[in-house]
Amino acid sequence: MNYRHAFHAGNFADLVKHATLTLVLEALGRDPAPLTVIDTHAGAGGYDLDGELARRTGEAAQGVFRLMAAKDAPPAFDRLKAAVRKGNPGGGVRFYPGSPSLIVAALRPRDRFIACELREDDVALLNQTLAPFSGAKAFQTDGYGMAEREAGKGGRVFILIDPPFERGDDYARLAATMASVLLLDPEACMAVWLPLKDLETFDAFLRSVEPIGADLLIVETRLKPLTDPMKMNGCVMVVANPPEGLEEPLADACRWVADRLGDAGGKASVWRTGM
Repeated sequence: MNYRHAFHAGNFADLVKHATLTLVLEALGRDPAPLTVIDTHAGAGGYDLDGELARRTGEAAQGVFRLMAAKDAPPAFDRLKAAVRKGNPGGGVRFYPGSPSLIVAALRPRDRFIACELREDDVALLNQTLAPFSGAKAFQTDGYGMAEREAGKGGRVFILIDPPFERGDDYARLAATMASVLLLDPEACMAVWLPLKDLETFDAFLRSVEPIGADLLIVETRLKPLTDPMKMNGCVMVVANPPEGLEEPLADACRWVADRLGDAGGKASVWRTGM
């Protein structure tokens, strides 16, 4: 358990993930029925970009710092930018909201939020983030198991899965969890984040989830050509049972990231499978 998201907070992949997350939450919020949101790998909830861990990599400089300074960022980033401004009332970009902070900002009084994290120190910080919200609770537990336990209990469910990919079986566990959840609740909405290093690994994951038969929205952002499988050359969000109307705004967001933050040869594509 050496992974700390603080090393990577606010980088290009967070911009893609959090644009997707906020757009999904906005769309799901149009339905008045209560919603249960589960974040399987919640992290600390928020991050100090001036802290030691974030400064060690400096990844935010080529991510959220560029986004907040840009005049041409598409509307898909509006909710994320508003959250960053709210977290930095004095101006600048020091504090970056993690997924739990963005989720609780979208919660309605009738909704629930279950945040899962295994690191004890991050759970302590997560509890501080969630303390003002009565419908939100943090658990020091395996998020995959929590997602499977909650699925099928009734009501609408949205599950975010953003694992650290430190274990050799993370892709297999992702596919198994998606299959289990969607078997119990075929209408559950799920958003999964994946690093994009080489095309074969990504294609193998898609082949592993193809038998599930779910409608999948693939949100792919490449910062550079996939020529070095030892580096994270981009990222992908895979959304099962996506709400309508996400393709165009997410395509705009991913194109902006690829064009403004990527190298020559970067590209973005948003497409659906399982229709």
